[in-house]
Amino acid sequence: MLETMAFKQGALQRPSPFKLALRTYTMVLALAAIWLTFAIMTDGAFLQPRNLSNLLRQMSVTGILSVGMVLIIVAGHIDLSVGSVVCFLGAVLAVAGSEFGLSPMNSILVTLLAGITIGTFQGWLLSYQRIPAFIVTLGGMMVFRGASMMITKNSTVPLEANWIQSLGTAYVSAQTGWTICILALIVVLALMANARRQAKQFGLETESFGAFLVSALALTGLVVGFMRVLASYEGIPVPVLLMLSLMIIFYVISQRTTWGRRIYAIGGNSDAAFLSGINIRGVTMSIYMVMGFLTALAGVVLTARVGSASPDAGQLLELDAIASCVIGGTSLMGGKGSIPGALLGALVMESLNNGMSLANMEPYWQFVVKGVVLVVAVWADMWSQSRR
Repeated sequence: MLETMAFKQGALQRPSPFKLALRTYTMVLALAAIWLTFAIMTDGAFLQPRNLSNLLRQMSVTGILSVGMVLIIVAGHIDLSVGSVVCFLGAVLAVAGSEFGLSPMNSILVTLLAGITIGTFQGWLLSYQRIPAFIVTLGGMMVFRGASMMITKNSTVPLEANWIQSLGTAYVSAQTGWTICILALIVVLALMANARRQAKQFGLETESFGAFLVSALALTGLVVGFMRVLASYEGIPVPVLLMLSLMIIFYVISQRTTWGRRIYAIGGNSDAAFLSGINIRGVTMSIYMVMGFLTALAGVVLTARVGSASPDAGQLLELDAIASCVIGGTSLMGGKGSIPGALLGALVMESLNNGMSLANMEPYWQFVVKGVVLVVAVWADMWSQSRR
């Protein structure tokens, strides 16, 4: 019973369905405004299918990291090391094949195992040794950047020519892509309908049927438009498919499992979660273990896409992932956030990067604009918190 109360405490931190839908629609409108602005600035080049496909491919690494970063921030923590760990694990992948002669599959398994080990160790330090997450991951950011320089000998290490490169460069055919998207859409709509039914069953606040229908139609239109654009070029890029698959899997885990509800309970009210008997240390360490796994996947995708590992890869990826989560509605206070929202935030961030580069804007403007967008997003979240 106490654990149920803790879950309710965490649930109180989640936005109502109406507010969540309103925030989503606002984000979609902001994204549409960004795309329209860059389309005008680039004489339509920004909205060409080829560029949109490249944009989504570039977004995939940040998107994969954002999936795990949401869970960490919702639990009330942070991870500043993911950019350096992505660089280190990409170097591990390249070196495992070029210098140690491991097969492609074994190279990937070693990389994934290294990522899980790093995440577990960092989670153990902050959970059981009581070292603040900021300090643990800040130290990790420096340690693994230095380790990347060491194992690459401060030079670029080319990836062996094999099927690993297809994880970053290949496409899924348009016909297969349509099949996958339709199946994924059916699953997501079923989850949305089931969540609404359960909310009404337990007397929780939920949107009207009309609002639910608008959301479902908007999602359907977004998926169909997304697939039409990609099908008109080459199909769905493999890293984009991987990112979307992870989004659906971890969305279901975060919303439909005891482990996921405990994360929200811990972030919403850690004292209530502790008194209810939730193993806060164990759950926290497991979140960082999952983050390590996702960071390894991001490292594989980035290295495969570029075709090599370099000691300066992944710089500022941690800030892009955190910014994506915050822009997507995740509260830095913990207890509130969603994985689809984080991916929408990642799309906003990558649209800014891609659009400003395509418009030949000076590099310093990219930092200025992204910084302003992040500050405004945090300010909006704090203002919303104060009003509640």
